[in-house]
Amino acid sequence: MATTPAPPTAPPKPTWDPRRQEPPFPWLRPTIRIRLTLLYGGMFLIAGILLLSIIYLLAAQALNTGNEPLFKIVDGNAIKVTSTTCTAVDGATNLPLEQFNAAISTCIDHQRQVALDNLLSRSLLALLGLAIIAFAFGYAMAGRVLSPLGRITRTARAVAGSDLSRRIELDGPDDELKELADTFDDMLERLQRAFTAQQRFVGNASHELRTPLAINRTLLEVHLSDPAAPAELQQLGKTLLATNERSEQLVEGLLLLARSDNQIVERKPVDLAEVASRAVDQVLSEADAKGVEIRGERAPVIVQGNGVLLERIALNLVQNAVRYNVPGDGWVEVTTEFQHGQAVLVVSNTGPVVPAYEIDNLFEPFRRLRTERTGSDKGVGLGLSIARSVARAHGGHIAAVPREGGGLVMRVTLPI
Repeated sequence: MATTPAPPTAPPKPTWDPRRQEPPFPWLRPTIRIRLTLLYGGMFLIAGILLLSIIYLLAAQALNTGNEPLFKIVDGNAIKVTSTTCTAVDGATNLPLEQFNAAISTCIDHQRQVALDNLLSRSLLALLGLAIIAFAFGYAMAGRVLSPLGRITRTARAVAGSDLSRRIELDGPDDELKELADTFDDMLERLQRAFTAQQRFVGNASHELRTPLAINRTLLEVHLSDPAAPAELQQLGKTLLATNERSEQLVEGLLLLARSDNQIVERKPVDLAEVASRAVDQVLSEADAKGVEIRGERAPVIVQGNGVLLERIALNLVQNAVRYNVPGDGWVEVTTEFQHGQAVLVVSNTGPVVPAYEIDNLFEPFRRLRTERTGSDKGVGLGLSIARSVARAHGGHIAAVPREGGGLVMRVTLPI
């Protein structure tokens, strides 16, 4: 007779809990609060014992001094009295009893006051010495206890410079500082993975988005080069080619904006005046077509950064200054200078009046003054956003101020 197989047993429950395990006696954990309490409590106890010992020794010395006899009777017949501490009865002979007792009482009071003054002055000196020792010892111990904070701060500064590979890896007792360091290391690990994934995504997007747009442009140019194509097809091809070109600019702007949001790791000396001059040369033909004059003196200023990205800042600002200008008699002034220990690029232009409350909106992606930055032939609406991101990546900032009479004054400040 065949037996039925036994049903499978349930898998054992996991015994490992991924959450942080709590110690069996959390109040025994060597936290910083307990360590500082023991440290400063022990210092106070030691200082109190030392102070009491010093006061005890000083009081014993004062009592020994006070036990010395106030006077001596050296001649019993004539009752002659000598005293080293009581000048009122020293060398006196046959003094009346009342005068003798009064002099002795005065001497006793004087000697007591001298002993108390000596005790007070020496106690103050002892207290001052103990205070100096306590402050020095406390400063040294506090520096030793808080030294991990310096390590955490140095690592945070290194991370601020885009060195996400740095870790604190703090060793020592399992206290609040080690917990903070471990949490900071975990955060850095996640940030590094996120930035790595972002860079990988930007690279993939750069390839996947540029390739079809380049193919479309090539196909359109081939069809437009056919002289036998109808006029309607030629016009449609030109429209599609302009749309494709606009899409390429949008993709390039988005990719540059994504890359420029990070700090610049590799920095080289760059002349800001040369960067601005190159940007001006690229916009000269467009400025001449619109009748806009480009002027300004550009003094050489060397900064540390990426020349291509810095040129993009100048190019975007100059292009905006030319495109949003007064046709016919407008002007754009581009200057570079060294001011207050920083490199400054200033782009001023004539143009429409810009309200002060609209300034912040100009730096938002796809935004234009009073309108959305879509459906315009003046750009894709990322110029100022890219300029601000690149400036921040170089540790600088960009600010815009409405110019009296119309136009803007764009001021880019970069560290040397």
